[in-house]
Formats: sequence, C-alpha cells, structure tokens
Amino acid sequence: MIFDFDGLILDTETPEFIAWQEAYSALGASLDRQTWAQVIGTLESGWDPWTYLEEQVGHPVDRGPIRAVRQTRHLALIDAEVARPGVRAWLDQARDLGLRVGLASSSSAEWVTTYLKRLGILDRFSAIATGDRVPHSKPDPAVYRLALSELGVGAADAIAVEDSPNGIAAAKAAGLVVVAVPNAMTADLDLSAADLVLESLADRSIPGVVRETTS
Repeated sequence: MIFDFDGLILDTETPEFIAWQEAYSALGASLDRQTWAQVIGTLESGWDPWTYLEEQVGHPVDRGPIRAVRQTRHLALIDAEVARPGVRAWLDQARDLGLRVGLASSSSAEWVTTYLKRLGILDRFSAIATGDRVPHSKPDPAVYRLALSELGVGAADAIAVEDSPNGIAAAKAAGLVVVAVPNAMTADLDLSAADLVLESLADRSIPGVVRETTS
C-alpha cells in the first residue's frame, strides 16, 4: 500500500485554502475553491497565488507580512486536525496482513515526517518518497516510482491511495491500481481515473478493496 499524505492521511489542504482565502479577503480580493483546486497534489501547476492576488487588487502587495500571517494561520488550523477516518485502521490492517507500506507525496520530507511524528505513525512506513527527492512532483509518476523502488515491489503488486486528480494521474502513470478518497477540497473534482472511489477509508477493509479492484 502506498499512501498520499496531504489531504489523505491528514487534511492539510483545507487549512491551506482557508488561510489563503482569508489573506485574499483582507485585501478585498476573493479566491474560490475551483481556482485553488488546480494546485492540490502538485508543486508544478504553473498557477501562482501571489500573482493571482496582485491581479485582483491591481498592484503589487507587500508579501512578507501577508506570508507571515498566512503561514501562522495555516499551521494553527492544521494543529486542530487529526488523522482522517480509517487511516489508523488501514495501517493496522496492513501490518496484520504483512503488507509493506509506503508514502508518496509532492511535499517535502521535513513537512511529511513532522506530521507523521505528531500523529504517532511515522514508524508504520517502510518508505517515504517525497517531492524534494525527485525531479518533478505529481502528476509526474517519479515519486511513485521512487516509493516502489524503496519498497522493493513492482507496480502490479501495489495499490495507491490518493485524494486528488494530480495524485491519481501520478499513480496511474506509474502503473498502480488507485483508490481515491476525496476530502472537502477534492470531493467535487473529477476522480474518475481512479479504479475505486470511497467516501472514507472507514468504508472498506483492505481485503475488500483488493477484491473490488482486482476482480
């Protein structure tokens, strides 16, 4: 099993959007969810929230103070989050089934490991592949290929668990079966490229998912 991190294990995506939305609002600008959705799961969308903000207000902004307030707010909101439903149960099942567990994230290793430690689940992962270790982030498949290599398994023997179109595209390009579990930010995005879409990991067991995706 190879898990995404942001938005899948811990919902860091909604807090980030809210923090940006509040920063825009403070300057009389607006940021809608559909515009923001293009950056979810990737560092290479080509869309820049600062440029978009300055286009709306019609002039350059003093980014330093805005960044400081936004980052403080973002981290405070994340601190109120807990692991998403079913995550711990799936990690327990994977352990009991003898499955190797990896993580494939576009975020940095420092970011991912900080929150895995906070959740007390860092030791559940045999491989942690992150965006700062590959030349391109999702939807490029490089981070999944790295996770597969470090787990010592082929794509045909692994299932990816994702929450966004960019993540699904990366996992499919690497040859994996993909289970999508959207969060509040991705629930109305097109996740049809996944092999199975669940409202929550708590809705299925790992053996149940394996049966549904390999039958």
